[in-house]
Amino acid sequence: MRFVAVLLVFAVASLASVLGAGELRAATIDSIAASKPPSPLSRTDAVESPRLRLTGMIEAGDAEKLRDLLVKLQVSAPPKPGMPLAAIELSSLGGNLSEGVRIGELLRSFKIVAVVRKEDLCLSACALALLGGNAVRAVAAYPSDCNVEIGGKVAFHNFFLDRTELRGLTHDDPVASRLQGFADARGGAAMLIKYAADMGLPPTFVATLMARPVEEFQYVETIGEFLALNLCPIGLGRPSLPMSHQAANICNNSLATPAPLSAFIVGPITAPQVRQYMLERVQDGMTAAKAKGKLADQLATWSVMRAKEEVDKLYDDLRAAGVALPEIVGPTFEVAINQGGSYRAACYVSLSATDPDKYEVVVQGARSLLEPTRVPPANARRMFLYDRHDVVNQRPSSDVRGLIPDSRDIEDPQAAPLSSGRPPKRGDAARQ
Repeated sequence: MRFVAVLLVFAVASLASVLGAGELRAATIDSIAASKPPSPLSRTDAVESPRLRLTGMIEAGDAEKLRDLLVKLQVSAPPKPGMPLAAIELSSLGGNLSEGVRIGELLRSFKIVAVVRKEDLCLSACALALLGGNAVRAVAAYPSDCNVEIGGKVAFHNFFLDRTELRGLTHDDPVASRLQGFADARGGAAMLIKYAADMGLPPTFVATLMARPVEEFQYVETIGEFLALNLCPIGLGRPSLPMSHQAANICNNSLATPAPLSAFIVGPITAPQVRQYMLERVQDGMTAAKAKGKLADQLATWSVMRAKEEVDKLYDDLRAAGVALPEIVGPTFEVAINQGGSYRAACYVSLSATDPDKYEVVVQGARSLLEPTRVPPANARRMFLYDRHDVVNQRPSSDVRGLIPDSRDIEDPQAAPLSSGRPPKRGDAARQ
């Protein structure tokens, strides 16, 4: 896509207080010695796989350099079955848009876990690359393969056209300049839409990104944003909420269409009667469906539904047969939702009091209990204990948009076609 590579720019902004001179230079990709002790909040498998670190501005050719390195790693240090090939730390203020996309595609295809450490920034093209580095092993426990240490800053923003280069290419023809600008913008949008689709992101991701002014950054702060981007925070504890509130959050996050938390009421199910109560819900569904057969007869039998041993056996048998019943792992709650002024059961949630990643939830359907429509990340189930609007990784307290000097002002520059530059001011767009 030559036209995209010529004129589209992903701008870079930063907090002046944390910038170092090296961050304005070309990206480097280094191996981290296995003997280096990992951060206290780092992935638990940090010493099991090769560790890399990418720092500096992302420029044309960086993806190819990374590809060469990953191909060598596949030969020299092949991963164990079900494990990522490597982990790569990202610390970059951005740079070349299309190169960031290519790096993200490489991370996905080579099964690389990308991590942003708590002291690092990953902005613009770097943030796009991060989206590809979310490989999760089949059996994962928190925080294995999670991506962003709390304190690390990840942010996206809209791309814009480099008017200086555009004038240079079409200096003598204003009409050609406008047509070229339109073609470049369309090409950039197409690139982002395809990349977002390939990464499994919601359709709103690109629309939200492109609707923002180019000088505004969209930080990854809330649980909902982490979930939507298939990322997970490192260092996330259990929320300081009553267990009933956590149950409501789990239910809401499990539904196809989340509702305002004010619409829910939560009631505990008495521990000795939990399984019997759940079997009665199964019975209610079968009665509503006018079901016949052995199971319906068992559920209707007084002796079965009143003897604890029989209830436990029937409950376990039904779960083994695939009936949607929660494993009872701790306090259990019925979560109801207000619909049209009346409440109806929405979910049944059982939570462990000691393990924030251990809980079970089933959804109340029209006539039967169902498995939830949405499921939490396998390596960060605790995220569902939070409301989707909860901020868990605060944006910089002072969002100083100190703009990085144009790359041509940096010593020994070789500006990439999509080099980082100053985002235009609002009034600049109308100028020719």
